[in-house]
Amino acid sequence: MLRDRAKAMRSNQTDAEHRLWQILRAKRLGGYKFKRQLVIDQYIADFVCPQHRLIVEADGGQHCESDYDAARDEYLTSQGFRILRVWNSDIFHNEEGVCDAILAALTAPLPARLQRAVPPPLKGGGTDWSDHA
Repeated sequence: MLRDRAKAMRSNQTDAEHRLWQILRAKRLGGYKFKRQLVIDQYIADFVCPQHRLIVEADGGQHCESDYDAARDEYLTSQGFRILRVWNSDIFHNEEGVCDAILAALTAPLPARLQRAVPPPLKGGGTDWSDHA
């Protein structure tokens, strides 16, 4: 069911998600591979760089101080992901700043507790995010 929802979300992106995907797709940002609307356990992440365990969320005002987002972020962080939230308005009006923030997050080393605690997903066992578009 979540996969179907993620597929529908890929087909019906917001304008901000579409613009950010144009920046991230096909390794256009620094050669980093991103996947969009990726199912991770019971959640769907906007954009994910699996190799660097970075989730980028394009957020509008509806996400401001959301209890759901806080619980979701806590869970995904416990699974070894880092989460970067960018405002939709910044995607359109500060694209360079958004790109710089994403690149900084990608090049920052993982905290030691995450390096030890959660290995990257492996093919053949657990969730394999490598075959999602």
